Amino acid sequence: MKELTVRRIVALEVKPEEVAVLLDRAGVEFQSIGTVNWPDYPYAPEAAFRIAHTGDSILLQYKVRERTSRARYGEDRGDVWTDSCVEFFCSPAGDGLYYNLETNCIGTLLLCCGVGREGREYAPEEVERSVLRYASLGREPFEERSEGEWTLSLVVPAKVFFRHAVGCLDGIEMKANFYKCGDGLQEPHFLSWNPIPIPSPDFHRPEYFGFLRFE
Repeated sequence: MKELTVRRIVALEVKPEEVAVLLDRAGVEFQSIGTVNWPDYPYAPEAAFRIAHTGDSILLQYKVRERTSRARYGEDRGDVWTDSCVEFFCSPAGDGLYYNLETNCIGTLLLCCGVGREGREYAPEEVERSVLRYASLGREPFEERSEGEWTLSLVVPAKVFFRHAVGCLDGIEMKANFYKCGDGLQEPHFLSWNPIPIPSPDFHRPEYFGFLRFE
């Protein structure tokens, strides 16, 4: 399993458009989301993430280069995984619950919690709105097009863990995986940070999460 130390950055009230600059200054490096787990879906766009935290929020930036991009969903809780999508799945405790934070290339969000693929609980709308987003392609939906290079920055407060009491991120450990997908694109693809050694695509496999250790 892959392991990653999540740097602590001293910053207050971070705006999403400032995330890239803060991560640059702190020397936080990108990690590849490049594992092709399923030979039936060989297309592998370039995708990477980098992550840090401020104690009360996670700072997350993705960068992607793909042949085509799509952002059909402009309202939260839509089927964003069918668009050009990046995803952060994580389990902050050992109780079997994990969160899926899925975001398309214009920042439209799907945030749920549960113990498996079925019966997942949507985050309260207040929690959804608390995730700040900056998308290089803007926030307006569009159909599939050849403009395939983009970045997405998120400020994710600890309150997104709405089924857990995570008041401060300092010193905690959690299991997690990062994904790039596009189920509805001309070239469907399913990439992960930590490998998922199963026969067919399924991101809802917490037993194959890697480890994040927060400074």
